[in-house]
Amino acid sequence: MSSPLIESLLAAVAARPDDVPLRLHVAELLVAADRPGEAIGQLAAVLAQHPQHEQAQALMARALGGPVQPTAPPAPPPTEPERPASSPGELDWKAYEEQFADAVPMRFAADDEPDAVRGDGDRVFDLETSQVRLADVGGMTDVKKRLELAFLAPMKNAKLRELYGKSLRGGLLLYGPPGCGKTFLARAVAGEMGAKFTTISLVDVLNMWIGESERNLHEIFETARRNAPCVIFLDEVDALGHKRSQMKSSAMRTLGNQLLAELDGMEGGNEGVFVLAATNAPWDVDPALRRPGRLDRTVLVAPPDAAARRSILEYHLRQRPIAGIDLKKLAASTEQFSGADLAHLCETATEYAMHASITSGDLRMIEQRDFEQALREVRPSTGPWFTTARNVAMFANEGGAYDELVTYLKKQKLL
Repeated sequence: MSSPLIESLLAAVAARPDDVPLRLHVAELLVAADRPGEAIGQLAAVLAQHPQHEQAQALMARALGGPVQPTAPPAPPPTEPERPASSPGELDWKAYEEQFADAVPMRFAADDEPDAVRGDGDRVFDLETSQVRLADVGGMTDVKKRLELAFLAPMKNAKLRELYGKSLRGGLLLYGPPGCGKTFLARAVAGEMGAKFTTISLVDVLNMWIGESERNLHEIFETARRNAPCVIFLDEVDALGHKRSQMKSSAMRTLGNQLLAELDGMEGGNEGVFVLAATNAPWDVDPALRRPGRLDRTVLVAPPDAAARRSILEYHLRQRPIAGIDLKKLAASTEQFSGADLAHLCETATEYAMHASITSGDLRMIEQRDFEQALREVRPSTGPWFTTARNVAMFANEGGAYDELVTYLKKQKLL
């Protein structure tokens, strides 16, 4: 409803915007004249300057169509909780936590709460129980024998171990071309032992702050010692334990020294802690890591032989529609293929079969012709590795460290 008086007063408010009584009078007239929208605008200007103005709050409630809300007095400043009379001189931590619960997250836990709540358990490095067994690993007969001799037989025969004084500690370095199952083999060892298993790489250890990388590495081994028997798998150990003589970074050299100390168990016994390390470049690993008592046993994990290749192909084709696949012929045609190469070969053959089904409109199985076509495209990825390994075997086999590699290369007529 229009009113000359209200319009005059609105003009006066525009000329004197800081006149609070005038705004309140105009707002009250606007509410009475059933013009709540304009009243709200005037009252909002008052409350912006005086948030606790009781008359403005009451008028705002009327303009909004709600009941008048009582104005709460301002909250008193927080005071220090009173100390219990029974223990003067001691702070009432519970009262403090209740007072500041909304501002500060709880950082303390009662003594009777489990470690998972307290946060001081194995929270950084995950331990798992491996379900893989050596029987699940295709081929690798020589490697399995070495593992049985070094780890599994002493673990399974406690009385004989005590009789012979065999220690339940040790380290093994697995080396070979990439994609040949070194990680899978380490999981199988942990599964055979019934031991906990954790995989660690440089990324899990490295930290930008001085001393934190060494601390992380120490926590890994401490976690394994608390959960013995435990298998620590150091993936790409050449990055973590590179030759110190070739390092320009003092931080990485210090980290390598910490790894040596942990392998020696200088700050805690390593009984029941088994260290398996893997690398594609054993010639880059620091010699101190490979001395007796540390990673003192070295095993070549070569590309799978014909029997193993057949098992790997069967594994990757077990849930796919196949027909007329000659596994024996495929195994013979994939010499020097790694396990990863064989998985890629199966994927490529599947792609050819799917493409043929899509273009023809007739659904068909994965057949031998798809693998023959895939073999023209997929090549073994181990070639560059063997080129480097051959040079090492010929010119850098000091002390017979790579005799096993030399034997393999000669058997494959690569040397």
